[in-house]
Amino acid sequence: MDTYRAVVITVSDRISRGVGEDRSGPAAVKQLNELGFVCTSALIADGIVEVETAIRQALASDPALIVTTGGTGMSPRDLTPEGTSRVIERPVPGFSEAMRSATFGTNPHGMLSRGVCGIAGRTLIVNLPGSVSGVEESMQVVAPALPHAVELLRSGESKH
Repeated sequence: MDTYRAVVITVSDRISRGVGEDRSGPAAVKQLNELGFVCTSALIADGIVEVETAIRQALASDPALIVTTGGTGMSPRDLTPEGTSRVIERPVPGFSEAMRSATFGTNPHGMLSRGVCGIAGRTLIVNLPGSVSGVEESMQVVAPALPHAVELLRSGESKH
């Protein structure tokens, strides 16, 4: 795989206020670095407008991949999927379905994730859970498909 850029956006009211440490964002960066991505990261508060704005700002630099962590659950402030959906032009439900399916039988809370995935322009956007274990488990599921997906979006053709 060529070297591609990724932006990791951690979505958390608590962490954006300085209450607690961002661990899920760095976990995603680590996993993406291991796949060959060059990453930058951001930290924002929960909210539809906040997520939409952060993703649109990240898109301005034309990354191959944007990954969000957090805000995919069922609490009233978990609005990452709604903000992401405002930006996505074409959904990629297979990524979300695969991440949720992978937790069946091991973590019953995995089915509570409402994360969405899709394409905006030439960029793949992936919502991950906000826990370190959720990031690691989800990344293990989508990692094998990420290089191929990014190649297709960036070049329109694949080496496969």
